[in-house]
Amino acid sequence: MTSEIERICIEKGMRMTEQRRVIAKVLSDANDHPDVEEVYRRSVEIDSRISIATVYRTVRLFEEGGILDRHDFRVESGENRARFELVSEVHHDHLIDVESGQVIEFHDNEIEELQKLIANKHGYELVDHRMELYGKKIK
Repeated sequence: MTSEIERICIEKGMRMTEQRRVIAKVLSDANDHPDVEEVYRRSVEIDSRISIATVYRTVRLFEEGGILDRHDFRVESGENRARFELVSEVHHDHLIDVESGQVIEFHDNEIEELQKLIANKHGYELVDHRMELYGKKIK
């Protein structure tokens, strides 16, 4: 079965090797926002011949092709590795747990309207934005 990312790559005319197909599947199946190291770990479970360099090159190719979004989320551990997700047609923002690194996607219409109002107040039309909230779980 063709993964979502593989389908997009084919539509864009990208050459799909078996290793790229595995990496595309891993990224398409991800419910989180994995970094390259995690994509590598998941990929070698499917095909042990995949190298970390291949994962880096493939993720960069998908990012440059407009297929993946890159996020540089901060966490308390200091491990601020770039994390990736499939480019989405549906806008969403992110809440990042700085202790665990867990990323929660959300959409809030009130926040969206407030952002437009703020831009207008300063004489701008809002054309795009990216919001990242950082927090710690309430204990």
